[in-house]
Amino acid sequence: MSSTLVVQTSFLGDTVLTTPLLAQLANRGPVDVVTTPAAAALLANHPAVRTLIPYDKRGSDRGVIGLWRLSRRLRAMRYDVALLAQGSWRSAALALLAGIPSRIGFSTSAGRLLYTKRVAYRDDLHHAARLLMLARPNGREPTPTELRPSLAPGAAEREAVDAFLREQGVRGDEPLVALAPGSVWATKRWPYYPELAQELARSARVTAVGSAADTPLAQAIVAAAPEARDATGRLSLLASAELVGRSRVLVTNDSAPLHLASAMGTPTVAIFGPTVPDFGFGPLAPRASVVGHDVLPCRPCDRHGPQRCPLGHHRCMRELTPSAVAERARALLLNRDVLA
Repeated sequence: MSSTLVVQTSFLGDTVLTTPLLAQLANRGPVDVVTTPAAAALLANHPAVRTLIPYDKRGSDRGVIGLWRLSRRLRAMRYDVALLAQGSWRSAALALLAGIPSRIGFSTSAGRLLYTKRVAYRDDLHHAARLLMLARPNGREPTPTELRPSLAPGAAEREAVDAFLREQGVRGDEPLVALAPGSVWATKRWPYYPELAQELARSARVTAVGSAADTPLAQAIVAAAPEARDATGRLSLLASAELVGRSRVLVTNDSAPLHLASAMGTPTVAIFGPTVPDFGFGPLAPRASVVGHDVLPCRPCDRHGPQRCPLGHHRCMRELTPSAVAERARALLLNRDVLA
């Protein structure tokens, strides 16, 4: 039985979108994953992964020495195939130095000259589908069921969320709406989450989710809606996924929580500003609604979202009103159909 190494050291959302690929590969044999320390924690307990191998490429494993040390460890594992889900020169060099005979990645990747097989990067597919195509020699596009990401919060994460909700005085029968106001890309942050929280607090218990870096945004939400709760920086990534999974709706920017919701099956309102779902990173939750300024001629302006609006007006976000977003969220809360 062949063994496969998947190298995915990109953003957290990309890691979540790699899980359909991991699930498919696990049907063929053991799958190990090289990823960042943060993403390794997110993939803990995942049934498709035999071994998680953290690669702290910007910390303890940085530079040539760290690369060489990890490659020696991987060489001893004698992998048959490496799938380069993250296409940098460093990832490709790692697979080469590890002596992995079959190295597969996208034809557009920076490290493609070190691959033994190059797969077309399909702009017309969702990124989860693009990643799955790395393991599809017959070229068959995946079905929607095959595309669903997955995560596996365990007992520790469930207990952490139970403790948080208890501490915050949230009753077990209260419907939860999670708001994810943050993003590492400034122009992806919709500015009206406090106003949205005021509107939704009449229908559900609002909880802000995200990292400690998002706490100032969450504090603004709680200031506007005192019954809201702030979970930012309080839970691990996998426990945050558990909390999102317990929520009736998530409202989020184009950022990692969107993909957590897809993995946990949580209905999602996804707010897109400088980016668009056509880039391949839209929601994959069973019920989802995308909000965007579709008639703005300057949109999209960037693959990721610049730190500042190139034209200085940020209309793609400023002109998306709280009432319009609240209407989408309430429709999902009530299990009504919403516009895509």
